[in-house]
Amino acid sequence: MTNEENNQQIEPVSSVMKVFAILNAMAEHKSVGVTELSQTVMTSKSTVYRFLQTMKMLGFVSQEGDDDRYSLTLKLFEVSSKALEHVDLVSLTEPYMASIAEQTKEALHLGIRDGDGIIYIYKVDAQYNLRMQSRIGGRNPLYSTAIGKVLLAERPESYIRDVFKDTQFVPSTEKTHRTIDALLEELQQVKVQGYGVDNEEQEEGLRCIGSPIYDRLGNVIAGLSLSFPTLRYTPEKFEKYVSLLQEATSKISEKLGYTK
Repeated sequence: MTNEENNQQIEPVSSVMKVFAILNAMAEHKSVGVTELSQTVMTSKSTVYRFLQTMKMLGFVSQEGDDDRYSLTLKLFEVSSKALEHVDLVSLTEPYMASIAEQTKEALHLGIRDGDGIIYIYKVDAQYNLRMQSRIGGRNPLYSTAIGKVLLAERPESYIRDVFKDTQFVPSTEKTHRTIDALLEELQQVKVQGYGVDNEEQEEGLRCIGSPIYDRLGNVIAGLSLSFPTLRYTPEKFEKYVSLLQEATSKISEKLGYTK
């Protein structure tokens, strides 16, 4: 390969790197001038100016009057939003669920809210004979499930009361919440600790831990849970399961555009 051919291949990459360096630098300021930008990205003023004019023409940058200060528009946000609309939550979450299932051999569920209940949209069965009985498309109450609790925990009390205004709290076990006030008290703890627990509230002999998944706006849109029989419970396992779930949901949320 000749030097000329090599330069022809490298130059476009170099240009792209300069564009993104400029975009990243502009993201740190409401508006910024060409001189300041050139110093930040260590590129000549003439080169920065040419890039800015091209980005302005494409709608990614706006210029304030006739001075040399520039600002980012919402065009990048619009582009990223369109990309995120095509992210398949199940496809995104499945590898993490498979990994946790392999490490724990317990059942994993991905659930979303539907009215005053949750719907399981994906699952990985436990590798034990004794395991949770569930199905994709199955529905359970918000008030008695770990996923339901993380879906509600960061919502205002008024919102939660509205969700359950026509709901009768039907006890599945002796530990199921009977009233919305009892649920609200627990949700305060769920919000603080960052995960929810179903302690034999939906099914006797079964415990479940749920962790929230956030969208780019910081809304909890789904929950990822791990279920296991109480006879396999140990404090050490519990802490490990919480850590695995929170690590997974954090990475999934990041891929959905969420930043803390």
